[in-house]
Amino acid sequence: MSTSPFSALAEPGALDPLANGAAGDMLRVHAFCALEPGPRLLVLGGVHGDETCGSMAIERLRAELDGGMHALRRGQLTLVPVANPLARRKGTREGERNLNRNFRPSPAGQPAADYETRITDLLCPLIDRHEVLLDLHSFESDGEAFAMIGPRDNRGALEPFARAREEGRQARQLGTPRVVEGWLDIYAEGLAQRAAAGETLPDDAIDFGRGTNEYMRSRGGYGVTLECGQHRDPEAPEVGYRAILAVLRLLAMIDAPPDEPPAPHPQVLRLAGVVLRHDAQDRFVRDWATFDPVRRGDLVGIRAGGEEVRAACDGHIVFPNDRALAGAEWFYYARASERVLD
Repeated sequence: MSTSPFSALAEPGALDPLANGAAGDMLRVHAFCALEPGPRLLVLGGVHGDETCGSMAIERLRAELDGGMHALRRGQLTLVPVANPLARRKGTREGERNLNRNFRPSPAGQPAADYETRITDLLCPLIDRHEVLLDLHSFESDGEAFAMIGPRDNRGALEPFARAREEGRQARQLGTPRVVEGWLDIYAEGLAQRAAAGETLPDDAIDFGRGTNEYMRSRGGYGVTLECGQHRDPEAPEVGYRAILAVLRLLAMIDAPPDEPPAPHPQVLRLAGVVLRHDAQDRFVRDWATFDPVRRGDLVGIRAGGEEVRAACDGHIVFPNDRALAGAEWFYYARASERVLD
């Protein structure tokens, strides 16, 4: 009987030697530098502690590089298997807060407010030294793997960007059936909904929607988030592993296999709306999975007071979360985009 290459990595504590807390807190960073100059790629896993597939994918590749199965031909590759050791030890999404929000270094001379800010203060300089980012995640609901990309080239105030073509090419190479755009725009819409409901928001509230990729873009690079599948999907680590190899081949950092088929054109969707959970008793009318189709007017959920929540447009449900806290994002809508990835 064949053994999965991820079997050993699935043993308790195998993903993170700090899992038992005996060694204290530290961030493990593995660097591989070829003698030939080239792209500088950073791969992150475990930004959220309960998302283990990225860590497993990275650990597998690290072992294969150490064992000589792959050779780095040019450039620099940096691997961070567990970006949030505290959340991993706890087995929860967050240690003290969401590491993938308000992702920016602390102001000079100001002590870090929490654990995740201390980690951010380590990761930001690391990102600064790279130009390409692949951040590996998974999600709570059922659904297929997909990639998330940033905005098109623009000079706007929200997220100015000039490397959309390279980012789109990276996303296409990952081989997922769908690619989703529009994150920060929709986060801003969610803030507007909260303000309209009477919530007082700080002036810099939009920064809480900025994560690792937004930070990379702000530093002149580009990056893609790969959602490898549902947290417990046994195929998710393989999705992440293949994605890292795909990016390395795209950047000509490792040799591509002979006659490698071209990456298929994925369906591109744009986030078109967000619905907040108002009360812990708000409930879905069925078990929605990410990318389940809906038609305008379809019944999606029922509020605690009996109000019906119906689909605002034809499209798809994304990130339905029946564990969302009151005031947090309950689910998103996405609809077809005209964007074409090279």
